[in-house]
Amino acid sequence: MKHAPISGPEAFQATFNVSRETLERLKTYADLLVKWNAKINLVSPDSIPSLWHRHIADSAQLFRFIPQNTPNLLDVGSGAGFPGLVLAIMGVPDVHLVEVDQRKVAFMREAARLAGVRVTFHGARIESIPAFQVQAVTARALAALERLLDWTAPFRGPETLCLFLKGQTVEAELTEAHKQWTMAVDRQQSLTDPTGTILSLREVRRVRDDNVRDELPRP
Repeated sequence: MKHAPISGPEAFQATFNVSRETLERLKTYADLLVKWNAKINLVSPDSIPSLWHRHIADSAQLFRFIPQNTPNLLDVGSGAGFPGLVLAIMGVPDVHLVEVDQRKVAFMREAARLAGVRVTFHGARIESIPAFQVQAVTARALAALERLLDWTAPFRGPETLCLFLKGQTVEAELTEAHKQWTMAVDRQQSLTDPTGTILSLREVRRVRDDNVRDELPRP
């Protein structure tokens, strides 16, 4: 299905039907990103003219897959806040943003402050963060699926939902991941990228023993 490019806040509102308050918070976030991007590389400069389509809408499209009663969410490799900070602004509670680049963490802190949204920042590699269980995990353009599942294993429970934005290699990544993991897979066409897939995973368990809790040894 083809969708017209989401060229700005008005087109975003027409597509996602968010509240006026949410739209204003997203505009505050977008304006700050444009300002900061002139000094530090938050996103590709070439993507700034299509910021609302390529980054904000691309992140926001995950919101409809997250159950309303989801208590918390872990966003891995948040970068400039995509998709985690966008989802927090849209109303997902207790969002945890994992990003090792301290300049990007500084940007997200300021963006969250100005947008009036409460999130938790983890300015470190995910392997060094003490484990806690979450009900949803997200990632965008970060790593191959097998690696994402390894990294997030200590944070997932049996019912945790994984939402990953994937490109043209999605089938190859699934094939490789199935060597180590069993999972219930659902694929949805991206609203913003004709070659993109929203990968929704549940019941993710290691192949070696489905009865053992997914947990990686920590140093």
